[in-house]
Amino acid sequence: MLAETSITEGTFAAALASKDTALAAIDHTLATGEPTFGLCRPPGHHAAVDQFGGYCFFNNAAIAAQRALDAGKRRVAILDVDFHHGNGTQQIFYRRDDVLFASLHGDPDVTFPYFSGYTDETGEGVGEGFTINYPLPPGTSVATWMAALDEALAHIHRAECELLVVSLGVDIFEGDPISAFTFQHVDFIALGQRLAAAGLPCVFLMEGGYAVEDIGVNVVNVLQGFEEVTQGVK
Repeated sequence: MLAETSITEGTFAAALASKDTALAAIDHTLATGEPTFGLCRPPGHHAAVDQFGGYCFFNNAAIAAQRALDAGKRRVAILDVDFHHGNGTQQIFYRRDDVLFASLHGDPDVTFPYFSGYTDETGEGVGEGFTINYPLPPGTSVATWMAALDEALAHIHRAECELLVVSLGVDIFEGDPISAFTFQHVDFIALGQRLAAAGLPCVFLMEGGYAVEDIGVNVVNVLQGFEEVTQGVK
């Protein structure tokens, strides 16, 4: 019983710290306009209003987006590039039009969390059109994935979002043990470059990634690519 209590308390403390990391990141960007990376663990995008799952207890991206709205932003975009659909984030904002949620992820017919993330899930009520899903089959090429990303960013631009929160899952890496996409290290640089080209204040919040030896390389490559564009590095 004591051991169980200790584990539960430790998990809760870690989840709170992860949430606070997301808040610190968004607060820095709101205050300075500078891009920020929040190293959030545990991740958050499977946590919904009334449930947790997939190692997620508090939805860090949703909490950060709400902070930005409370600070005066009219509309915020959450772009989820994790291999798994951000079902929790979708549920939280599904009936709202102040947050546009776009997700690129593995086909939910064969990929966790299943049952969520199909193209016909587009929002309800005032939220209609503010949820955009790109389910992609196993083995999807980087070129096809990037084309979907470009389309998602175009939606974000048309919606006149004022800030971008990226749910940064690097489990799209070809060597990830629970992924079926084909990204190599260098492709994460291109991902960062495309995100920077969106021209929005940007907060990156860590989601998934399970190829332990490669997580750091892939995250750094995203941030490097982003910096190359924003700072004009040749």
